[in-house]
Amino acid sequence: MPSESSGLIHHPDGCARCWWAGLDPVYVAYHDTEWGVPERDGRALYEKLILDGFQAGLSWITILRRREGFRRAFNGFDPEAIARFTDADVARLMGDTGIIRNRAKIVGTIAGARAFLAIEERGPGFSRFLWDFVEGRPIQGRAAERAGIATETEVSRRMSKALRAEGFAFCGPTIVHAFMQAVGLVNDHLVGCHRHAPCAALGGSL
Repeated sequence: MPSESSGLIHHPDGCARCWWAGLDPVYVAYHDTEWGVPERDGRALYEKLILDGFQAGLSWITILRRREGFRRAFNGFDPEAIARFTDADVARLMGDTGIIRNRAKIVGTIAGARAFLAIEERGPGFSRFLWDFVEGRPIQGRAAERAGIATETEVSRRMSKALRAEGFAFCGPTIVHAFMQAVGLVNDHLVGCHRHAPCAALGGSL
């Protein structure tokens, strides 16, 4: 069985992983291939921000297991398509068992799509809008133990405020920090995790 020490789980495959990945193969794969990898595609960043908003009050694995359902329901997270959604689309989505059926979050997704398009239209785009908060390069976390991982930071508070000013919803500082960790704006793999160094090596600037 894997053993846990200071937030690291040592798996039978010889790899040490962050505690939250646990044993679920879906979660382990997400930890090993996605979480903490710098994402610079604006549309992918929009998708992840929306999914993190849907996570509010829930576990991330709940969202992860429904990710394909969300992609289907929200037209592949195409902001231009979502921005045109009507009340009829909201009603349709409220009946879709493949997603989390929360009206406020669905309406917030539509508002976020319109905000995304407004940022894109005025330039230099949504990706740059986000990456400018970290000056184009991921913040490199140095925590060796679980207790050293923050739940929100000064940067996540500033980003949260800016996103809300643009019209995004469900983007409080804690949600935004989780988003930043997921998309590699900050590398918060524990230093003993086998993914810390590879993610750090991907941290080139815009």
